[in-house]
Amino acid sequence: MRALVYNGPKDVSVENVPDAAVEKPTDVVVKVTATNICGSDLHMYEGRTDIEPGSVFGHENLGEVVEVGTGVQNLQVGQRVCLPFNIGCGFCNNCERGLTAFCLSIHPPAAGGAYGYADMGPYRGGQAEYLQVPHADFNALVLPEDSVEKENDYAMLSDIFPTGWHGTRLAKLEPGETIAIYGAGPVGTMAGYSAVLQGASRVFVIDHIPERLELAERFGAVGIDANDGDPVEQIMEATEGRGVDRGVEAVGYQAHDVEGNERPNMTMNALVEVVKPTGGIGVVGVFLPQDPGASDELARNGQLAFDFGKFFFKGQSMGTGQANVKAYNRRLCNLIHQGKATPSRLVSHNLGLADAPTAYRDFDNRERGWTKVVLNPTNG
Repeated sequence: MRALVYNGPKDVSVENVPDAAVEKPTDVVVKVTATNICGSDLHMYEGRTDIEPGSVFGHENLGEVVEVGTGVQNLQVGQRVCLPFNIGCGFCNNCERGLTAFCLSIHPPAAGGAYGYADMGPYRGGQAEYLQVPHADFNALVLPEDSVEKENDYAMLSDIFPTGWHGTRLAKLEPGETIAIYGAGPVGTMAGYSAVLQGASRVFVIDHIPERLELAERFGAVGIDANDGDPVEQIMEATEGRGVDRGVEAVGYQAHDVEGNERPNMTMNALVEVVKPTGGIGVVGVFLPQDPGASDELARNGQLAFDFGKFFFKGQSMGTGQANVKAYNRRLCNLIHQGKATPSRLVSHNLGLADAPTAYRDFDNRERGWTKVVLNPTNG
């Protein structure tokens, strides 16, 4: 089968790899019809992780079940399913508590596994024609009958829509509150959209790329352009000096200032500054335990110069970590099915698998018009 293979920094290609297959009775094989390029894929693409050459990318996957293991009870050939990016077993202590991003048995001794992702197990990604799905009864979300018509919407359930929602839950957002979100990429925009859907009174989204801010505003947020001055000062002025009730970090360890300097602690410290005393912060941007490509010694070891004293004296709280997608995807699916949510407005490109190397290059270069890319392997 054809798949997108990582060869080295900024070098991916579509190659023939061994076919996905049912290897355990609880597996299914899915014919991939939609697989998204995620911002966190770019960390690997740029060589900022220890992903191995020969690995197949792709953790945001949707498709049709074409083969079912003998131990699978609830799935049938022909069903269309969306797959959480994080793989859970369904029976470990964390999965039983709904913390499927931190499954204890899928990639021991680490907590958590994922498709096609550095340090998250041996599982191939879905930027390919077919995908092996472990513990399929637990992991696969069967989609409604409008899944072809709304494929771009449902594809967002694999990661970015639940991850954006997760950021607001980590921050403990309540209806009527205000929130500031750092980053107007797909996850930050979905965090803003999630806050709107949950009844936030004002949603500020901060970025320095005007095109991204325009898109976030179409989802109901107020765009804060870092090119116009310190975002903290802009938000404090907009809130008459009060700041916001909640904050979400949706940028991660490769945060840059408007001059292009990498400052991995910038967004975290800005949120401590702008969030009110006793407010909550949710961190869903990716931070790694090690980053050999970082510009300073702290960051190379996964550490930040964090304003902990201010954080402590303001009595703020913080929640972190990857989204437990299964905790949210069924209800978010219902919102899409009933026409209450349309995350597909993010999508700028639907392309064939053969176009993936070019798509990675242009998406990584932040070319104008490249906001969210969906690859459709069945279309070439």
